[in-house]
Amino acid sequence: MRAMILSSLLCAISLGLAGCNDDSPSDPIDVKIIAFNDFHGNLKTPSGGVKTPDPADASKTVTVPAGGAEYLATWIASLKAKNPNNIVVSAGDLIGASPLLSALFHDEPTIESMNLMGLDINAVGNHEFDEGKDELLRMQNGGCHPVDGCQAGSTFGGAKFKFLAANVVDTQSGKTIFPAYVIKTFHRVPVAFIGMTLKGTPSIVTPSGVAGLTFKDEADTVNALVPELKKQGVEAIVVVLHEGGYQSGFYNDCKGISGPLVDIVNHLDPAVDVVISGHTHQAYNCNIGGKLVTSAGQYGTLVSEIDLKLNPSTHDVVESKADNLIVRTTVAKDPQQTSLIDRLLTLVTPLENRIVGTVTTLLDRGQNAAGESPLGDIIADAQLEATTAASFGGAQIALMNPGGIRANITPDAAGKVTYGMLFTVQPFGNSLVTMTLKGADVREALEQQWKGQSSPRILSVSKGFNYSWDNAAPVGSKIVSITLNGVPLDPAASYRVTVNNFLSTGGDNFVAFNKGTNRLGGAQDVDALEAYFKAHTPVAPLASDRVSRLN
Repeated sequence: MRAMILSSLLCAISLGLAGCNDDSPSDPIDVKIIAFNDFHGNLKTPSGGVKTPDPADASKTVTVPAGGAEYLATWIASLKAKNPNNIVVSAGDLIGASPLLSALFHDEPTIESMNLMGLDINAVGNHEFDEGKDELLRMQNGGCHPVDGCQAGSTFGGAKFKFLAANVVDTQSGKTIFPAYVIKTFHRVPVAFIGMTLKGTPSIVTPSGVAGLTFKDEADTVNALVPELKKQGVEAIVVVLHEGGYQSGFYNDCKGISGPLVDIVNHLDPAVDVVISGHTHQAYNCNIGGKLVTSAGQYGTLVSEIDLKLNPSTHDVVESKADNLIVRTTVAKDPQQTSLIDRLLTLVTPLENRIVGTVTTLLDRGQNAAGESPLGDIIADAQLEATTAASFGGAQIALMNPGGIRANITPDAAGKVTYGMLFTVQPFGNSLVTMTLKGADVREALEQQWKGQSSPRILSVSKGFNYSWDNAAPVGSKIVSITLNGVPLDPAASYRVTVNNFLSTGGDNFVAFNKGTNRLGGAQDVDALEAYFKAHTPVAPLASDRVSRLN
């Protein structure tokens, strides 16, 4: 009786995410959750697609074109039509690190797209903080950009969906910057959706982006909310978490699931029924400790169809299942999304399609066993060349973080590369910073490629700089040798080193760069890469001999 009274009250004070039905069914209530994650402003269909077993030969794989807002909207609409008891959720990184079509307008187009698509909630991810708390609040509340205004041609109204941030606290007020959860009722049965990001966000976001914020432990935050939710008659709890895992199978498998997500899920209160995750750009469909755990990969190429059965009397989840679906581009395009994209393309296309040079072949961001990548080498060289002149910093070394390289450079049939391709590779708008570091500081930064990292983050290095590392050595003692132009790096000597502004303030846990002195700001990273292409066309992959791995 108490649960029925509480659920009736919840209907009366609903947050507006759904209506409440007067009938009280005795059969289990079917609820559909439609989920995706790590969209990153991919309004147009991204390159790459989804790898899946070949229907004609199970021993082979094929890559299926997938994603794009026009198709994702159609898929979501068709899934919603299957069950009126539904909710659409995003597990973070909805915006940030976006292609030019969205990023040029500070990701306002992605918010508009999601409004049209019917998104209900977005749990904040680390990239939501790329431009800081105030800009993220503008994404929710609307208003023109304080510097650039409303470039997309109209007043920006903000998100019609709710951002959630259960573990992100404003240190001054002591309150979360967004609500911790929302409760949606289905035939008088309440279901709570708790949203949050990974506690390690400060180590992978520019410090200015998370200034004045505290990021709390994920499992502890959820567990502390469970008693509060139960007092409101909630027995069905879904956690929407921007943290993830890794597995070796296809998009609906759960082979060898590992990573931070596993430990978090294993420490959650038994009251939690479902965890919708993200961050690692991996897709999986798992059962961990009795909890359904999903991720829909990246860029809107997959969508998770999650079906729950709720007991109308106890309010418990009595059954849960999920299916990751490829957002195939064989369906009809959503006309509202097409209209939005066409309007943006008229503004962006001339800039995006400008030819900046040519390449001899694809430039891959993928790393070899030592951690070196063909595209990473070229980016490091571009940043070195942009800052070598004394008036631009006098750089001797340039270092680039792998997380800042967002895509391969795949030329057209003639080998042509456009500005839009370069922007997709480096979409953050980071500027270059040249600083003075001691040789010992450089070594310390290289050791931090493993220290405090969930997985090694091997920096790309510029020409003339070489080092070797021992895979069998303990963290903190992995670097074996370092040379610059064939000469061992002197721990006591000073060197001029260029990094992007993200690294320069300790991003990705590379805190050794905070020791840099005599700092000089430089061009944006994408502009340095464009200048390199103009100077070296046709650009070809370089020999991968800068980083050596032992054992």
